[in-house]
Amino acid sequence: MPALTNLQEYFPVLLFIAVATAIGFALLGAGTLLGPRNPYPQKLSPYECGFEAFGDSRMKFDVRYYLVAILFILFDLEIAFLFPWAIANKQIGLVGFWTVIVFLTILTVGFVYEWKKGALDWE
Repeated sequence: MPALTNLQEYFPVLLFIAVATAIGFALLGAGTLLGPRNPYPQKLSPYECGFEAFGDSRMKFDVRYYLVAILFILFDLEIAFLFPWAIANKQIGLVGFWTVIVFLTILTVGFVYEWKKGALDWE
């Protein structure tokens, strides 16, 4: 019965998922049942900012917004790779240290290149 033993190891994970899902639905249900309801015309309107919408909702955005967002995600994810290195710094020794130095050098060169090309300028 080794297959059954392997499946028994996943039971706590399945139990955790089931309890978390039950708590999530219970909280959503409690909010729906106990939450205040006082709808009025302004609240039910599609725009709550105080004035009617102007312009087309499908207007074009400048590509720089997307570029800055992509660059942020790129650098944010690359910086997230440094956390495991910082935790395991003593165990990986000099090889790990120099690997991260090369990684940060490539990251810095990419940042300087983007800066020089004007990818981060708004005007």
